Amino acid sequence: MDHAIQPETGTETRELTSPSPGRVDILLAEAYRDLSRARIQRLIEAGAVTLNGAVARKSSRAETDDVLVLTIAETVHLAPAEVTFDLPILFEDNALLAVNKPPGLPVHGAPGDTGPMVASWFVARYPGESAAFDVERPGIVHRLDKDTSGVLLLAKTPAAQTFVSHAFEARETVKTYLVIVQGIPSRPRAVIDAPIGRHPTDRMRMAIVNNGREARSEYEVLGSGGDKSFLLVHLYTGRTHQIRVHLMAVGHPVYGDTVYGTRETRMAARENPEGRSAGRDPNRQRQLLHAWQLGVPHPDGGTLTVTAALPADMAHALATMGLDNLISKYGAPRPATIIPAEPISA
Repeated sequence: MDHAIQPETGTETRELTSPSPGRVDILLAEAYRDLSRARIQRLIEAGAVTLNGAVARKSSRAETDDVLVLTIAETVHLAPAEVTFDLPILFEDNALLAVNKPPGLPVHGAPGDTGPMVASWFVARYPGESAAFDVERPGIVHRLDKDTSGVLLLAKTPAAQTFVSHAFEARETVKTYLVIVQGIPSRPRAVIDAPIGRHPTDRMRMAIVNNGREARSEYEVLGSGGDKSFLLVHLYTGRTHQIRVHLMAVGHPVYGDTVYGTRETRMAARENPEGRSAGRDPNRQRQLLHAWQLGVPHPDGGTLTVTAALPADMAHALATMGLDNLISKYGAPRPATIIPAEPISA
């Protein structure tokens, strides 16, 4: 019969006397709220959980008063040798962190990547918090495209990561974007409800396809100038490239989008400064898409709302469109807020 792995330096051992019969992973998840059930299952698969002295299996069941021992090895996340940039922090407490991601900076890379990214910044800036995660990308709960700027939420504890990730999956978040598109929509407000999946011939692109996943976006035209419009977009789902694909489908691609934009849009963006990034490389073209506001349930209760002011490149674009009044409205900083949950009436 197998025996438990021996604790080593940098490990934590927890012992639980089972309060009732049940599956081992469920009992441990209920007892240790700071560990996700997925992490507990990975620990079981690694032989790091014992039941009455024997290595537990995924299918193992405990009886009342059985003894469970969980050995958690410290996870070391290797950051690049030096992180030479910092990110503006929009909100921070013991559970969550929100930053204003600039365009041109990826949230994370492929395994082994050591270039600048939000994930490496988090590991370098918060080494103690990062060590508590057993996942390769500690803190990450959602993502933005590399060239999309704005609010990005990170979790500072595994429990917060599990909580917020569930909120995104359950569509309990409110995601609002600002975008400059080519052309002037015929409808000042509309809902785009069209499934999105991989492009049938170009696997690097997404497209509206019959067998795609449900995707729903709603836009409102805030103003227009010349041959461009400024939109407020609400996302009800979170598919890859959803806004870019949906707006392209209705004939108004995101200005500066080199993947989904028309040839005319791409050429115009190269010739005009408003299609260039105000982030890490000022000469780099990017789509003018900004994650302006995010509302999400907070692990400690209530709803957290974080706003990232309109970036400089989009403000410049609005100025060339004659929409200076909207620059002051959406370009002004707004403090993050937490609205307490309403009490449940008897």
